[in-house]
Formats: sequence, structure tokens, C-alpha cells
Amino acid sequence: MKAITVTKPFELSITDIPLPEVTDDDDVVIKVQFGGICGSDIGIYTGGNSLAKYPIVIGHEFVGRVERVGQGVKHVKAGDFVVSDIVNSCGHCYACRTGYHNVCKNLNVTGVHINGGFAQYAKTRADNVYLVDTNKIPEKTACLIEPYAVGVEINTRANVSVGDKVVVFGSGPAGLAAMQVAIARGAQVLITDIFDERLTLAREMGATKVINVKEVDLHTAVNEFTENEGAHVVIDAVCSPQSILDALDIVAPSGRFVVLGTGATPSEIPQVAFTKKGINVFGTRLNNKRFPEVMKLFEQRKVTPEKMITHTYKFDDIEKAFDVIKNEKNRVCKVLLEW
Repeated sequence: MKAITVTKPFELSITDIPLPEVTDDDDVVIKVQFGGICGSDIGIYTGGNSLAKYPIVIGHEFVGRVERVGQGVKHVKAGDFVVSDIVNSCGHCYACRTGYHNVCKNLNVTGVHINGGFAQYAKTRADNVYLVDTNKIPEKTACLIEPYAVGVEINTRANVSVGDKVVVFGSGPAGLAAMQVAIARGAQVLITDIFDERLTLAREMGATKVINVKEVDLHTAVNEFTENEGAHVVIDAVCSPQSILDALDIVAPSGRFVVLGTGATPSEIPQVAFTKKGINVFGTRLNNKRFPEVMKLFEQRKVTPEKMITHTYKFDDIEKAFDVIKNEKNRVCKVLLEW
């Protein structure tokens, strides 16, 4: 079968690899129909994702129809339209025992450590597979379930609730998903970017306030938004050394700060930035079985993920898709691949 493979940074190709076989009772083989390109896929290609293994079939936002299942699989069958979670945990380490399998010590992430969904067929575990009602969630839109699961995880980690004033850095897909989940929980959200086109989309998706940080002073804007309290929650979807410093500057005393980044570039952070304000800092990764909650949000129309989809390409146009993401950042949000 055809698969999009990154052999090492900056080496991407469409290769022929063996079809996945059902070897265990809980295996599910999916014929992939759509896949969403994530920033972490770009990071694997550029070498900026410090967690990736090579060579790897990338792709962790994918949907399709069940092709084959193992004997122990009862909740889905051949022909069902499904979405797959990507967290493959051991079940017995400290993180798993305490309910955080998404940061399992022995974690394998589909599309990062084990072959992913940018292929004609993908194999996954039954407990990661969810049946999608396509009468309520269109097939293309279902590709956004995984990134919104990350958004739910972010908001859950920070305990975002009614009345919170949240600042989100970056209005790409991760930032927009986190923003919409926060709004669905009753928060007000200020979101930033450096491209007006992205901020226009953020406003259309419900942002309380948007600011272009190239044109407006962040500290002043946050003070106006929070009536000089500081942000109750800061969600950093930019993930640069500078954005961490900015977050510590604008977060309220006793506020919450959520870090998403997977880069390895060190940040110089003075200890007093944490101790003076007594802030709570949360690292967040992937999602902790959040797909059912996301699917309810989609079905109840509390979020509008379809607004993110700006481009769709055939899977063998992957290089063109990557080029558009790289060179047209002002007008690109979520790019899908179609098989």
C-alpha cells in the first residue's frame, strides 16, 4: 500500500509498505479516507519535534472505514465509519495507574513512534476506535476530533470554567480548538496572532477579543481585557522561548499557565516569575480519553470545527500541502488529505 513516510528530517516520500495485518484479538484495520495535517507532522518533517522516531509513517488525525477487526472486537465492524485515538499506553506505569495514560512512561503515539494514518490503511487498537455518526458529524469534520480532544485536555488541565478570562497565544488549529472549548465552558477568551486573516477566523469562531501582537502591546491589551487582574488562564499554543516569558508576565497571581510545546530549545525563566505570583503551571500532551466529550461537543454544535478547514489535497499532493502550510501561513488553518 501507499504511505507517506519521513525517513529523517527533510526527507519525505510516498512509499510502498506492507498492508497492516490483524495479528491480535483487539486489532482494528482502517481504510483511511481523510487525514488532517498537524503542526507536529510538520515538526517531524523539519526535525523540530523532539519526541519523534524515524523512519515513520506520519499522520495522527485520521478517519475512515473499518476494513478488518480481530476476534475480540465487538463495538465496531467492517464498513463502520470511525475515528482513532492515538495514545497507546502500557497500563501499569505510575502515570497509567494514576489516570494519566497520555503521559505513560512507555508511551507510543500513532504517527510519532509507530506508523500513523497517512497511508491507505492504518492499524490501531480497539480501545482507541470510536464509531462516528455521520448524520451528526460529517466525515471531513471528524478529522478534527483529535485536535479538539487536545483542546479539551488543555482546558481540563487548567480547570477552565464559567467566568474565567483566558488568553490563548496563537490562532492556529491548536489555539482555536482550545479557544472554542474554553468558550463552551463559559469562559471569555482573548486570542493573539501576527496575521489579521487568522484573527478574522478566530473572531468568526467566537473569540471575545482578538489582538495582533505586531500592532498592539500584549500587556496593555490583557490589562484592558481583565480589568488589570491579569489572565486567569494562559494557553501557549505558540510555544517559543519568548512566549513562555510573555505568559508569565500577563498571568494573574494564582493563575494557571498551560504549556503545549514539544520543541527542545531551552527557555531562560527566572524562578521569581513562578514564586512571586504563585502560579500553577501545567504541561499537557495529547489527550486523556477525551474523544467522547469532543464528539458530544460536535454533535451538539457547541463548537464549529468545520470553519478551520481551509484546504483539501489528494494524499499524493502531500508536498504541495506542506508548501502551502509553510508559505501561506496567513490564510491556512487546517489542511486535510483525501484518499
